Amino acid sequence: MNTPRLISLCVLLSLFFGGVGAWIVGSVYPNVMAQYKVGTNVDPKNASTIVNLIEEESATIHVVNEVTPAVVSVVARKSRADVVKTFRQQSFDAPAFFFDETLTDEEASKMVDVSSGTGFFVTRDGLILTNRHVIDTPGAVFFIITNEGKEFPATLVDTDTVLDIALLRVEGTEFRAVTLADSDTIRIGQTVIAIGNTLSEFRNTVTKGVVSGMNRRVTAGFNLGGSEVIEKAIQTDAAINPGNSGGPLINLLGEVIGINTAVSIDGQAVGFAIPINQVKRAIEDVKTLGHIARPWIGVRYVFMTGETATPPFVFGAKLTSGKSLSETAVIKDGPADVAGLKENDILIAVDGVEFEQGKALAELVSLHRSGDKIQVRYIRDGKIAETTVVLGEAKKD
Repeated sequence: MNTPRLISLCVLLSLFFGGVGAWIVGSVYPNVMAQYKVGTNVDPKNASTIVNLIEEESATIHVVNEVTPAVVSVVARKSRADVVKTFRQQSFDAPAFFFDETLTDEEASKMVDVSSGTGFFVTRDGLILTNRHVIDTPGAVFFIITNEGKEFPATLVDTDTVLDIALLRVEGTEFRAVTLADSDTIRIGQTVIAIGNTLSEFRNTVTKGVVSGMNRRVTAGFNLGGSEVIEKAIQTDAAINPGNSGGPLINLLGEVIGINTAVSIDGQAVGFAIPINQVKRAIEDVKTLGHIARPWIGVRYVFMTGETATPPFVFGAKLTSGKSLSETAVIKDGPADVAGLKENDILIAVDGVEFEQGKALAELVSLHRSGDKIQVRYIRDGKIAETTVVLGEAKKD
C-alpha cells in the first residue's frame, strides 16, 4: 500500500473511532457533555476526574435523599410560666422587667421552645436516637418534627450519661429508619455526610467532609445541665454546629457511622461524633428490656500511667476513695466487694487484656453485660493476684 493511501486510511479510521468514542461518552455521561465542550473547556486528561466527581456527587445526592426522611428535629418545650420561673432563679441580678408577673392564665400555660437538636429513627416503630444533652432540660416535654414538617409528641425512654445518648419513642409503625454501619471499619480520609437541625433553625441541613481523625477524647454538651466526656470519638471536618447534636454522620452508602455530638470552640471545621458501634447495645437493650442496662463493677479509681504506675506495668487503675463518705473505693456489697477487691488495690487487666491508653477499666467492662463474669488481675502489697467479678447493673441517677 502506497503512502498516500495509508495516510487516507488512518485519517478515516481516526474519524470513525473518534465518532464512536464521542457517541459512547455522550450516551453514558450526558451531563458531562452538556456542561463541557470537548476540546474547549475540558482537557482530555481531566475527563476521568470530572466523571468521578460527578459520580460522587450523584452518590451524595442519592444517600441524602434516602437518609433525610429518617432524620428529625428534637424540640424541648416548657410552659411560659416555667421558663420565667427558671430564668428568675438563675438570674438574680437581672432587671425586674424580665420577670413578667402579669401573665394571664392562657399566656402562662402557653408552651414555648426552650432547646432543640437532632435525632433519627433507628426502628420503623418510632424509636429515636439522639444525644442526652439534647434532652437535658428538667421538666420539659418533647416533640419531634419530621422532614415533611409533621409534629409528634415524644416520650423519653432512657438515657446513658456515659455515652451521652438518649432514646425517645413516638407512636407509629411506618417511619423511615436508618441503616447502622460497622464503625470499626471507617478510615481516616473517608468521605462522610452530616445531617442535622443546624443552629436549631435550619432543619435537616446537609454538610460534607472527611473523617479527620479517630479515637479522640472530647467533652460534649451545650446546656447548663452539664457535659459528658466522649471516648474514642470520630473527628470530622464536615460542619457540625449547635443544633446538629444527635444527628447522623453517614458514609456514601447511606449507613450511619456515628452520632454528631460536639464541636470545637477553639478551631474551625473540627467536629466530633460518637461511633455507632458504641451505642448498638443500648438500642438492643431498649428493644428487649425496655431500658439501657449498663454493666457495673462498683469501684472508684484513679487511672495511673507513667511515673505513677507500678512497674513493670505502664497503666493501672488504683482503687481510691474520694473526699466524701459516699465516694468509697469499693462500694459495699457491690460486685467488686463481693469478689474481694479492696481499697488501694491496683487493677491491671480484665480477662487477660492489660490496660493501655484508650483501653482502660471502663471500656473493658462496657464490652460486657450485667451478669457476665470477668477475670480481674490486680496488685496488692506488691503481689499479683486475680479474682472473678460478676458484673451488676448500674443504677440510674
